[in-house]
Amino acid sequence: MKNRIFMYLFIFTLLLVLFQFMNSKSIIEDYDKNLLRAEADVEVYKDSIANLTSQLEDLSFFNLTKSQDALNYFDRDGVDGVILEPVIKDALYSMNAYEGEEHPLIPYVGTGGKKIAFNTIRVLNHKWIIADFSDGTIWGEMLINYSLDDNDDLRFKRLDQLLYPLD
Repeated sequence: MKNRIFMYLFIFTLLLVLFQFMNSKSIIEDYDKNLLRAEADVEVYKDSIANLTSQLEDLSFFNLTKSQDALNYFDRDGVDGVILEPVIKDALYSMNAYEGEEHPLIPYVGTGGKKIAFNTIRVLNHKWIIADFSDGTIWGEMLINYSLDDNDDLRFKRLDQLLYPLD
């Protein structure tokens, strides 16, 4: 009787070890499969990051803070171009709070009693700004020249503008 108990115990232990081995093997295979998939994803993400970095560099080309030549232009006069960009944008956005119907820089009047205002402003370099404007119904874009006078006050001059046709 003792021999049978030991035999059953041995068979049970053998089955338990076999079950553990097969279970561990499937876990390791799944882990390896997931690892290979993750490594492939990492390569795809690295390519995507490289592509986006390249696009960002292209888009940053016409940008005051990324143009060393434009920054050097201001450095000669002792002006920090990096600090100047938000000042320029704030000056233009502050023009959106105008009295009456005519904007100080945008040559169009808003429709339906709405005021026309700047939406997006991008300082291209040490001389030019591109901006878009809208009143919610009509919209357009304009090219602006800016300069600093002797008192370091900003001066704006509209170079050209366009108004998109209504559909």
